[in-house]
This record gives sequence, structure tokens and C-alpha cells, in this order.
Amino acid sequence: MNPFHPLSFARSVTRLADLPPALREVAIGGRSNAGKSSLLNALAQRRRLAYVSKTPGRTREINFYRCGEGRFIVDLPGYGYARVPQAMRQTWGELVSAYLRTRASLAGVVLLMDARHPLMPLDWQLLHWLQESGKPVHAVLTKADKLSRQQALRTLAATRQALDREAPGVSLQLFSSLTRQGADELVERLAYWLEIKNAPG
Repeated sequence: MNPFHPLSFARSVTRLADLPPALREVAIGGRSNAGKSSLLNALAQRRRLAYVSKTPGRTREINFYRCGEGRFIVDLPGYGYARVPQAMRQTWGELVSAYLRTRASLAGVVLLMDARHPLMPLDWQLLHWLQESGKPVHAVLTKADKLSRQQALRTLAATRQALDREAPGVSLQLFSSLTRQGADELVERLAYWLEIKNAPG
């Protein structure tokens, strides 16, 4: 049984004062083109839960998706998209930083990276910041279907080596929203963090 099939949009937030009360939640972050919306749709096994835009940087709020009583998956604004005005990028950064720093119900952060371009400078910046905050991190290499199996395994090994050296404790996996590679592994990780019973595994 997929515990995230009932996933539903709850609210968008642009101010910390508007955050919903929660027991536990997991945040999903990454560059603007890392595939956050596609991953959310794959988790829920529905095509239109989250809007997949061809224009990166469309998510400009913190979006909450309910996955049970008091439990949320949280879609953070993407970072690193140059066409967004600097003032707006700064506002997003301040909002996300404050959220990650102060949200008591935040059980962990999933960092999405395109498997073809992992560990870009902004990814490292977020990883190091999260390590200082003490929040557990699970790194996901998305769009694995764009690589051959051999390329994907090489990328996974190289990324694992770099994380072990610079960000020990960060877990890592491959994922494809198209083929659902790694979907079960990700569901188990999220269900564990959210303390959802009757999860697979």
C-alpha cells in the first residue's frame, strides 16, 4: 500500500506566520529544474497533484501537501534560477532559511539533484547549511532515466564518495519519476521520517 496515494494540496505559504500546525513534516528542496513537482506526482501516483512547469522557478511559495492527520510533505521554492529578480530570490531565501531553522515539526529534508548535474555549488551550500542545523538529509538523484545504467551507477558512486568526504551522514539514492526507479526506497524513507504506519518495508 502506498501511504502517499491520498496526498492532497493543503495550502501555500509566503509568511512564517501562516505555517499550518503540524505533528511531523518532510521538506523537499532542490534547484528549480530538479523535478520536485514530478517527484510529488510520482509519490502520489497521480499526474496533476503538483503542477509541472516547463519554466523553472514557478514555485514561489512554500507549498504544503497533507499526507495524514498533522503530517505534510512540503515543497520548497526552487533555487538557482537566474531569470527570477534578485529581490525575489532574496525573499525566497529568507523565508526558506527561517522555515528550515525554526520549524520544530520538520523531521528531515530531501535534496533533489538532477543526476546529470549533481552537487552544484548551491547544492553544497544547502547541504552544509543543513548539516549545521542538524536536520537529517536524504539526497535524491532525479531523472536517472536520462542516463544509461552504467552512467547512473558511476554517478551514484562518485556522488556517494563526495558526500562521504564533505557531508557525512547524508543518505543517497537514484530516482526516476518516469520509470519509478527508486520510488519504493523513497516512500520508505519518507514514511519513516513521518512515522506513518503500514508503510512498505
